[in-house]
Amino acid sequence: MKPTVLIAATSQWATTARLAMALANAGCIVDAVCPSRHPLRKTSAVRQAHSYGGLTPLKSFAAAITATRPDFLLSGDDPTTQHLHHLYYRERRRGKEGALICALIEHSLGAAESFPVVYARTTFIETAQEEGIRVPKTEVIENTDDLRRWVDRMGFPTVLKANGTTGGEGVRIVHTLEDAELAFRTLQAPPLLARAVKRALVDGEEALVWPSLLRRRSVVNAQVFVAGREATSAIACWKGSAMASLHFEVLIKGYSAGPATVMRLIDNAEMSAAAEKMARRLKLSGLHGFDFMLESETGNPYLIEINPRATQVGHLSLGPGRDLPAALYAAVSGQAVKAAPTVTENDTIALFPQEWTRDPASPFLRSGYHDVPWEEPELVRACLRSRRKWIAWRSQQTRIKTFSAVRLP
Repeated sequence: MKPTVLIAATSQWATTARLAMALANAGCIVDAVCPSRHPLRKTSAVRQAHSYGGLTPLKSFAAAITATRPDFLLSGDDPTTQHLHHLYYRERRRGKEGALICALIEHSLGAAESFPVVYARTTFIETAQEEGIRVPKTEVIENTDDLRRWVDRMGFPTVLKANGTTGGEGVRIVHTLEDAELAFRTLQAPPLLARAVKRALVDGEEALVWPSLLRRRSVVNAQVFVAGREATSAIACWKGSAMASLHFEVLIKGYSAGPATVMRLIDNAEMSAAAEKMARRLKLSGLHGFDFMLESETGNPYLIEINPRATQVGHLSLGPGRDLPAALYAAVSGQAVKAAPTVTENDTIALFPQEWTRDPASPFLRSGYHDVPWEEPELVRACLRSRRKWIAWRSQQTRIKTFSAVRLP
């Protein structure tokens, strides 16, 4: 019997739909719980899409689990992983009545004791350091006095990161004390209500509404800046054991703190070993990503953070040991791994729609493997329509930055 995978997603990422396609091709039955306008609803790979309510996310996920009775849960973005963690804690308080959902969440994400670690950036880095992994020094910054003391010791540039953020939204690289203090206050502050309302009404994403209304402040961390090139690893793991992995060097990004749009496949033994050590230490299951910096002078990889969910390269089938959906299917079904044919021999991957959205005339769309899902025309159309929103958003961000750079007398 084919295993059923329930993909849960809140953010409007087309890569989650690509993962659904890859899992269906691997042999899974795929259901989804997501917002009404999510790209998951534009692919024929999803058998049934269940409704998601951003104001009652735990109720939405619990209802979808009850209706689907899946063999496995897969998180498509960071807010979803947080929701699943909170659902686990809620169901655990219910005792026997919540035992099945608790068991499913641990079965899918890994041991519950790892849940607090993956979203506490400093704790995660300290855990990695205990495993002998090369990491930059990282500390929690509680106030501006802590920030000044950090700067006195570590100097500039330095990196400030807020817990629980994704897509580069909670990361700032600062070069002066004035900029550092401004960035700290911005990252620590609750989401603006106007931004939360815009996300809910225009983008169909309601994850920021409660944090904004409840005035929740974020934990901010300072991390030593590592000069070099960005790299990333994606792994499929099962009860702490890594089964397949992909390692990339980032070539192009949509914007400075945003996700990659063009990447080059690499072999890096130290990155691979670091990902395997952390999967084992945290007893992870499912799909996870790890971000690194390759130091300019030495090429040594520094582990800088974890992405406790599927990443945008997770759907790519690039040969034995490099097919995450096939490895996940094998773990869930109990069958041997049967990797799909390699999608390309080109080691440069231009992600769709990310790189096309960034620059329709990009040379990487021709020189690299352009990852367009031609077999799903409705998904392609949805991605094309999303470009207009992205252009409007980037234009708005440019105006905001220009205005904020003007200092009144």
